[in-house]
Amino acid sequence: MPPLAALPLSLQLSAVLILGLMLGSSVNWAIYRLAWHRRDISPWGPLPTGAAPRTLLDRVPLLGWLLLRREHSLHGRGFWIRPLGIELLLGLGLAALYWWEVDQQGLVRAQIEDWLHLLVGAPLAVQGKVGLASSAQVMFLSHVILIGLMAAASFIDIDEKIIPDAITVPGTLLGLLLAAMLPMALLPHVATSVAPDQLRVPIELPAAVAQAAPGAAFQLEPVTLAAPNPWPEILSGAPSWQGLLLGLGCWWLWCFALTPRIWRGRHGPGRALRLIARRVLSEWSRPPLGLMALVGSLAIVGAWWFGGQGWTGLLSALVGMAGSGSMIWIVRLVGTAALQREAMGFGDVTLMMMVGAYLGWQAGVIIFFVAPFAGLIVGIMQLVLHRDDEIPYGPFLCLGSLVVMVCWADVWIRMQGVFQVTGLVPAVLVVCFVLLGLMLVVWRQIKRLFA
Repeated sequence: MPPLAALPLSLQLSAVLILGLMLGSSVNWAIYRLAWHRRDISPWGPLPTGAAPRTLLDRVPLLGWLLLRREHSLHGRGFWIRPLGIELLLGLGLAALYWWEVDQQGLVRAQIEDWLHLLVGAPLAVQGKVGLASSAQVMFLSHVILIGLMAAASFIDIDEKIIPDAITVPGTLLGLLLAAMLPMALLPHVATSVAPDQLRVPIELPAAVAQAAPGAAFQLEPVTLAAPNPWPEILSGAPSWQGLLLGLGCWWLWCFALTPRIWRGRHGPGRALRLIARRVLSEWSRPPLGLMALVGSLAIVGAWWFGGQGWTGLLSALVGMAGSGSMIWIVRLVGTAALQREAMGFGDVTLMMMVGAYLGWQAGVIIFFVAPFAGLIVGIMQLVLHRDDEIPYGPFLCLGSLVVMVCWADVWIRMQGVFQVTGLVPAVLVVCFVLLGLMLVVWRQIKRLFA
């Protein structure tokens, strides 16, 4: 993407708009072909029975759906409206995101201004470009991939109340690979230049800002698993083994999450645990899961052995994956125990693991508290209007992830102090899980009373 920065902004936005339309076509293909009930609607999929042969123009974003209106007798009247809207929304949305993240550098600028306010003692706006174009483009690329994956997962969840592994598994693997190869793909953190660090990139301030705040020096670094605190040496690469154990543990947890498991507790928890252990070992002893667990473990050992930026980025993404997914996993267990029925599909867990691999565990914690607000409003409306309290939660997790990602600078300024205090976040989460369980028990009693 670096050559793109040399073009005028209008051409850059036009190129990103075309990229967004093409991504929308891919998302539409995934919605219809990766769902449990496959449908031959996408022009990139198989030809529906009874349909006229499709032409090259049928595959052009936006225009293709207008031409495919001729198939309304096969798919239903108005079937083309949603996929056309998805392509249009992704095209315009990615162009707006590019303007915000790359041109306006919105994920970094507010953090710099916050630091300048502390140093100067008065608000100081950053006018002009900050020298971080390449890093901003790497972050934008990561976010484009995540947005495409979340869009496909959300609409499949809306249609079928299921999130397929065909989206979350490749998406998680790609997120881990990006973090290892391009650590700056993680969310940004602006720090004062206090010590050299291989992951930090010096920030070039505009001349007017440098004159107003002489001596001010900032560096950009990814939000690692320790941020905003310094990276602990104990988690560095070889020969320190603690980081390796942490990385392998996160990877094996993800592989365990992909294993089919059924809790059969009629004959006691001991027998149920033995059956699950036997099933997990059986799945891990043969491909594809066994091969993926082995190859992934070897890749993690290799990254740990060579150390450096790749290991820091990969370990941060692994902890983000495991930490973000574990919160939803615990909610699922607490909700199932309190409601005495399955409270949440496991696809929400693997979806949040994928999001955590791109955004980190700190963003995962914030998303954990943001997403329920939209879900609660929709859930209450659906309960009142349709007497149905089952809603797909995946779209709300994706919506919360998008909000946190776009508003990251303001969110991080307000929340990084919380993450600086060791043990505070886990303690708050434990309290929230307990309160959630109590609230769901009360909710179950209220439903019984009205029923």
